[in-house]
Amino acid sequence: METSKFTKIDEEFVCEHCGKQVPKLGYTSRNHCPYCLYSKHVDVYPGDRKEECHGLLEPIGVELNSKKGYVIVFRCQKCGKIRKNKSATDDNMNKIIELSAKQQI
Repeated sequence: METSKFTKIDEEFVCEHCGKQVPKLGYTSRNHCPYCLYSKHVDVYPGDRKEECHGLLEPIGVELNSKKGYVIVFRCQKCGKIRKNKSATDDNMNKIIELSAKQQI
């Protein structure tokens, strides 16, 4: 039997990019800051906290997925790996629009 690669961890944290206090999401794991959209490279699989890099994940793009909605694309500023995560209901939509507009240029 295969186990899930998703570990739910929904914690408050202080964003290392913008310094704002980020509340729990409440319905799934909080992956990134809803204000500036930055994340931290801490997981190999969602919620496992096994990634050793710990660099900041910069939002570099957005994709529209018919099932997941907006998916934010991140690049680690330390190791360069690309990660993706669906947006949260309280994400700054202006930032998502800015990311989308940058891709069109």
